[in-house]
Order: sequence, then C-alpha cells, then structure tokens
Amino acid sequence: MENSNEKEMTFWDHLDELRKVFFRIVIAVVLLACIAFFFKDFLFNIILAPQRSDFILYRFFNRLAADFAIPSLEAGDFHVDLINTQLTSQFMIHMSVALYTGILLASPYIIYTLFGFINPALHTAERRTCIKILVPACLLFLFGIFLNYYVIFPLSFRFLATYQVSETVTNLISLSSYISSFTMLSLLLGTAFEIPVIAYFLAKLHLITAGMLKKFRKHSLVAILIVTAIITPTSDVFTLLLVSAPLYLLYELSVIVVSRTNSR
Repeated sequence: MENSNEKEMTFWDHLDELRKVFFRIVIAVVLLACIAFFFKDFLFNIILAPQRSDFILYRFFNRLAADFAIPSLEAGDFHVDLINTQLTSQFMIHMSVALYTGILLASPYIIYTLFGFINPALHTAERRTCIKILVPACLLFLFGIFLNYYVIFPLSFRFLATYQVSETVTNLISLSSYISSFTMLSLLLGTAFEIPVIAYFLAKLHLITAGMLKKFRKHSLVAILIVTAIITPTSDVFTLLLVSAPLYLLYELSVIVVSRTNSR
C-alpha cells in the first residue's frame, strides 16, 4: 500500500516544478548581474587589466627576462587604447558583461538547483556519479577561464594589438572587439578543460579506451601545439610551451580517467 503522504507527480506537476526552478535561477542571475552592473569600475578594471603593461603576466615575463637574460621574453612598456565607434555600444557592453558575470557567479546555485530537481529521479549510484562529476567539471571550467585571463588572452592581445604590417598603419582596437575576443576565448578554454569529463562519459559508453588514447598521444600533442600556436600567435618557444603544457596535461589526465573507468 502506498504511503498516504506520497503523491505521484504528473507530467504537468513536473513541468510546473521545472518552471519554478527556472524562475529561481533567473532571479538569482538577475540579482547578481545587477550587483555587478553597479560595480562597473571594479568589474572593468579586472577585465581591461591585460591592456596595460603592469598586468601580472607581463611583470612576470619582465622579471624572467631580467633574471635569465632572455630579451625576447620582455613584455616592455606598452598601452593599448580601446575605442568605441557606436553610440550605444558601451552601455550594451556594460549590460552584457554584467549579465555574464551574474551567470558565472550564480553557476554554483544554478547547478545545485538543477541537481535538486533531477535528484529524486536518480538511483543512489547515479546520484553519487553525478556528484563526483559535477564538482570536477565546474572546477575545470573555472580553471580554464582563469588560465585564459591570466595567460592566453594577455599573450594573444599583446601580440595582435601591437602587430603592424607597416608603420603607416595604426591599430585602433574597439571595445566590442576586445570583449568579444575575451569572451570567446574564455568559453573556448573553459570548454576545452572539460576534456577529462567528456572522456569519462565516452569511456562509460565504451566508445573510447585508454589504449586508444595512448595510441594517438603523439598526434594529440601535435594538434595541441598547432591549436596553441593559433590562439597565442607569439614567436617565442617559452610562451608556446607555457600555454600548451596545461592542455597536454589534460589529455594525460583523460588517459588516467578512461583507464580507471575501463578497469571498473
């Protein structure tokens, strides 16, 4: 006999519950986006920091160049002025950046709320698996964003913003171009750092094996070096290795994850 306190939910009950979940998520994102919107100076001082020569990565390179006598690593003293060419562009960029910040800050709550919605439908083993996957997936995505902010985007911006085919051509970088490039690379790197998680699911579906990944290890290294050379078009080997090393470590981590998944 069913417990009188338990009630089987219909499709429309689930739909109504999902609507409430999305409503709470939207409220949280909007609230945090509004807070970010009013802290404009603080927010854009962080985002626009790579355009100044006192950024932490440039100072690190200058110290390396001085300590080890490697002039090619020296970032030098440079400053790139950003311009705006449309009437509403700065305000719209301010709103979009505040929204992205709100989504990023609300992401733990979003994941927690969505997991709470699907949790009753999961078995104990499935619930444990989701918890084991969600935390590393979030941390890897955030680490990818941090790597982009502190390493990849500053290197790409410094090179491309100061690159000239002729001294008669002056670079005028728009604010919208800066923000779109920064956002695109952040999403790209955040997604790229999900490779071990994707590899785990593919291994669970028996689509890949550790032996397969080991077999294509050299090919993956070459592909990583090519992709790194594209997203950070600098001329020194140290920078290339600095960016490609974390990506290759992700591949090796994927081999370990798949190996353990296959053995189970």
